[in-house]
This record gives sequence, structure tokens and C-alpha cells, in this order.
Amino acid sequence: MIRLPAVANQFYPGDPVLLNQTISQLTPEQAKPSPAHAIIAPHAGYIYSGKTAALTFAETQIPENIIILGPNHQGIGAPIALTEADSWQMPMGMIPLNRKLCQLINQNNLVSMDENAHRLEHSLEVQLPFIQFHCPQANITPLVIGQIALDQCLNLAHDLAESIKEFNQHVLIVASTDMSHYISRERATIKDQLAIDEILDLNPAGLYQTVITNRISMCGFIPAVIALAAAIELGAIKAKLIDYSDSGEKSGDTEQVVGYAGLAIS
Repeated sequence: MIRLPAVANQFYPGDPVLLNQTISQLTPEQAKPSPAHAIIAPHAGYIYSGKTAALTFAETQIPENIIILGPNHQGIGAPIALTEADSWQMPMGMIPLNRKLCQLINQNNLVSMDENAHRLEHSLEVQLPFIQFHCPQANITPLVIGQIALDQCLNLAHDLAESIKEFNQHVLIVASTDMSHYISRERATIKDQLAIDEILDLNPAGLYQTVITNRISMCGFIPAVIALAAAIELGAIKAKLIDYSDSGEKSGDTEQVVGYAGLAIS
């Protein structure tokens, strides 16, 4: 089964030549990619979050094997869902799924095979052109994740780390999230920094509690918590903020912004 694009020509150009040109223009020539266990990258339209996403991917060594964790914006399907598709059709070409990693991860009793959770979800899809730009031969293991408790996050993170160890090849975890939504730039910057600080401190439980306690509208904080916890189990000892921006930089509206952060955990 092939999963077709859901948001081509909406969040990013659907024409492969234009899409490649867009990412090339957003990608700094002087970037020096470093290895990482996980990155956190935004998933809005490229006109808004593309700069931050491009910087994040450019500063990271992109291997062939990618696990992508994204929030379930639609609220459809299983709480933790692997896709049933064999590959995803994207404007820049087909990207295959890593069936071995899918099988290893699917041993977790929290995980379900559920295409309904994936069919309309954009948070994973918008990451793929950046992955293909830097590593055309990449494969993916995509999970859509709903609102789950902290203990479930940590359980899944542990199982992801164990699956990666058993897979015995380098795997990059990509957590897809935007930061604060539709508040002033002043408030968004303050709130988002609280969450960023927890990531920089390598504190997944602190990130979870900080977002909840401070009501930070960070849509993919659960994927970020899971990616951070899994990276720590895989040996991560530091996190780096690569870029922070907001939608007001393009729209000119600084009273109703969405924040974007790019981080690497290595």
C-alpha cells in the first residue's frame, strides 16, 4: 500500500523541481552537520517554519534510517499508530518504510497498526522533503502519537531505544512539533523558552510537566518527550538549540504568532 501526500501544494510545493529549489534556498551553504540521536523540528508551512526546519536538518547528519514521531492533530485512530503503508509517495520520489524497525517497535503493546491516524496527518509528511534532500536513499518508520500519559511516553521511549539497539544501525529520531500557538511574540518567547530549557537540560519528565503546568500550546510536546527520553537511553549527553523563530517574521503579525524551534540531541 502506498500513502499519498496529504498536504502537497499547501504546506510545501508539490512540484519536485520547485520543492528542491525551495529547500536549497532555505539551506545554508556553510552548515556543518553533526551526528545526533534525535532532532526536534517544526512542521508548519515552509513559508513560516521552513527556515528553522532547514537549519535543523542542515546542521544534522541525516542517516538512511529515520524514525519520525508526530502529534495526531486530527484525533483520529489509535493513540500510538504505525502506518500500514509500505511506502510514501512524495513529490521528490518514493520513500520506503523500514519494515524491520516497524516490526521491532510493533512489539510494544501500546503500539497499533492504524492507517486512519496517518491518512490526513501533516506533521510527519512535511519533514520528508528535508530528509530526502539530504539523504535521497532514506527510509522511514513513522508514528503518529495522541495525548498519552508520561509513563506511556517513557515506556514507548524505552522500547524505541531497545528497538534501535537491536536494529544495530544508526537511526535518527525526528520529533515533529511547533511551539506556542496564536499568542503574542512576547508571551510565546517566554513560554517556549521554558520548554526549550527542559530539553537543553535533558529532562523529558520536566518537559512534559512544564508544558502541562504552564499551558504551553506545543502541539508535539509528547513526541518531543519521547524522542528526548529515547535519545538519553541511546547515550545522548547534550542538547543544542539550533534556531528559534515565529510566524510573525513572515506575516508581520506579532500579536498572534506560532513559535518554531529546532534542536539537536546528541
